[in-house]
Formats: sequence, structure tokens, C-alpha cells
Amino acid sequence: MNHSTKWGEVLEHVGIAGIGIYLPEQRISAKEISELSKIPENVIAEKFGIRQKFLPGPGDTTSYMAIKASEKAIEDAKISPEDVDLLIWGGGQHKDYPCWLAGLKVAHEIGASRAWSFDMEAMCGSMMVAIDIAKSIMLTRNDVNTVLIASGYRNVDLINPAEPSTSFMLDIGAGGAAVVLKKNLGRNIVLASSFKGDGSFSEDCVVPVGGTKNWPMKEQDVKDFYFKVSGDPAEFKKRLSEKTTPNFFKVIRESVKNSGYREKDIDYLAILHFKRSAHYAVLQELGLTPEQSTYLENYGHIGQNDQLLSIKLGLEKGKIKDGSLIVMVGAGLGFVWAATTIRWGTV
Repeated sequence: MNHSTKWGEVLEHVGIAGIGIYLPEQRISAKEISELSKIPENVIAEKFGIRQKFLPGPGDTTSYMAIKASEKAIEDAKISPEDVDLLIWGGGQHKDYPCWLAGLKVAHEIGASRAWSFDMEAMCGSMMVAIDIAKSIMLTRNDVNTVLIASGYRNVDLINPAEPSTSFMLDIGAGGAAVVLKKNLGRNIVLASSFKGDGSFSEDCVVPVGGTKNWPMKEQDVKDFYFKVSGDPAEFKKRLSEKTTPNFFKVIRESVKNSGYREKDIDYLAILHFKRSAHYAVLQELGLTPEQSTYLENYGHIGQNDQLLSIKLGLEKGKIKDGSLIVMVGAGLGFVWAATTIRWGTV
């Protein structure tokens, strides 16, 4: 273990030096989503928990949103882009171009001329996975001391509001997030992470065209290029409901325990956006109050960016203080559950 459970001596570690968030100017309201989906506005706002969400503008490519967030994270960390040794793309795989490395584009545009880069993907669990990968690399290599994780996300392009089988994905929006990690920073220490996967869901909800399974593309495929549930939507949701709740708690509890803490020590839960009842059920199960999290009803679900957005909002609203134990948690379609524990503040 690379830390003490108290504010005592901390050995070699990785800390969060800066966070950046980018949100497009364009938004869509619950009323407008209701009109597109034919689902009552009060259901969108109350049950689905979407007052509004962000949509990409003409220039908001996946990489552009990550670039803007990265610039803000670098400014927040008070470093130069040339200080970055490694840039990890932790954003969506729906990028500017297919079969394309977005991380290298981001590194070039922000002036991170020394950085090497790679892209990785764990859907909406990507930010926690990227942080854990970065931490592992930093603690095993002498030449990697500063890592930037950059993410852009606009899977909203792949959501058809009129498709009933994916109504649970109506909260998906667009935005960018980035985080700067530094070795032996002495504050905001990244502790343990936990992951759980279940490949039995791997083909239940996919974009059925545009991949090698249905190639070459046909003219009709352009109109069908959006997520669909392949089987019975009710059965899919039932199976997922049975698995997702226990797996959420499994990764949260394992991450906290392996960090040297107990469940009751959690001060803030940086959790992805999902339906309102599920959000509050998770808080209740963990013995947390609504003030110990942020429900992203005015942002929607911005994929792997939700956790950093939640932390940023938690800091702005004074919910996160020096000494706060934060758990970042999310789930990625396919299905993977991911959690990372962070001790906020100065050692």
C-alpha cells in the first residue's frame, strides 16, 4: 500500500494536480427531449433525471472538446504543456475519424511536444481505468512523472430519441474532461481502484452497423447508425438491473477497502448520471446524504467525464474539503463497473 490510513507519512504516490471541464454552448431541455421521444416531460425530468443536457455544436468534435478540457486542466495544475510525459486518451471511441488516435491530436494541439500517447477505452468506466493505468505506469517508470488524461465524448450522435429500446440512454450528452496526474504531488492522492466485467452483455446494446460484423456498409446503414437493444428490451433491463446494483457496490467497497478505509469513511461519491431513483438508492445503501454527491440533472450523462465533472462541482459547492475521501464510480456499456478512491487535500 502506497499510503497511510491517517494523515501521516505518504510513500511514493500519484496525485491529482488539475482538472478541466469543457461543456458545449448548445443545450436541450427536458421539454425538447420529450417532444423528440414522445415520453412525457415530467418522466424525462423526474424519473430519468434530465432537466437539460449538452449537445455538440458544429465545431465540437470529440477531440476538440478534449483539447479545450486539457487546456483548462493544465492551467488548473499550473504546469506547462511541455511538462506532460504521457497523454492517455480516455474519451469515447466515437471520434473525429474511425481507426484514429485522438490522444496524439490532443497532444499536438495543446503543445505537449514531449509526450507519447495511446488511446484506451472502457466505455463509461474509462476515466477510472485510465487513472489506474496512469498510476501503474508512473510508479513503475522513472521517465513518466506527469500524465494528462484527456476525454471528449459525444455518443449523443448515436442516440435516436425515437428508438424505444434505448430510452434509458436519453440522458447521454456531450462534453470534455481532463485530469493532470503528478508523481509524489503530496496532495489529492489516488488510492486503490476496483473493476468488474460481465461480457454476457457485450452484444445486447450496440450500434448494429458500421463495424466489421456488417461490412461493407449499405446505403440504409447511414439511417440505422445508432444504438439499439438487440433482443427483448424488457429482458435486457431486467438482467442488467439484477447485475448492476451489486456490482456497483462491489467495486465501491473493494476500492475503499483496498485503500485502507471503511465504507463509513466515504465523504463524497462522484458517480455517473443515471435515473434519479437509482442515484438516491446508491446513496442510501452507502449511508450518504444528497449533499455528499452531485446529481447531474442539469448536465445529463457525459460518459466517462461524469466523475471529474462531479468532483469539480463538488469543490465549487464546498462539498469536497481538505481530507475528504472521494470515490469515483461508473459503469460502461458492455458491461464494466469501475471505482477509484481518492484522498483529497494536502498531506
